[in-house]
Amino acid sequence: MLLRSLFLATALLAVSGCASVRSADASSATSSLQGDALRPAQAAGWVRSELYFGVGEETGPADRPQAEPISEATWRAFLDKEVTARFPDGLTVFDAYGQWLFRGAGEPNRLKTKVLVVLHEDTPQRRADIEAIRLAWKQATGHQSVLWSRHAVDVSF
Repeated sequence: MLLRSLFLATALLAVSGCASVRSADASSATSSLQGDALRPAQAAGWVRSELYFGVGEETGPADRPQAEPISEATWRAFLDKEVTARFPDGLTVFDAYGQWLFRGAGEPNRLKTKVLVVLHEDTPQRRADIEAIRLAWKQATGHQSVLWSRHAVDVSF
């Protein structure tokens, strides 16, 4: 019993020693990592663009027919063709729910939504890429709008 307890104590001590060595190595390695030209260690002049795409109406006013939902396969094909082609270095997509009230309407429209987040340099070409994505969605779906929200960000990779 004593031998087993001694072995267990030694093993725990060895494991905890390894964990603290790894933590020290990990923190020093992280602080010395450098970015590359596309993924800078630190960069200013970047923006976070968020695009909100309606993909399926859950409920809406009685005087408006329900829109056909956009299938996951259709969304994925659009993402690959229109978004990934323009922003191959990375993006994020969230499933969300949104609602809005048309002027004069008695109740809000409620919609399943995809939120696309892209971090990119704030250049005329990148703004044109975002606008092209919005236009492509409206043409593909017949939707009237794609909300675009932009925020200045400092990034570090």
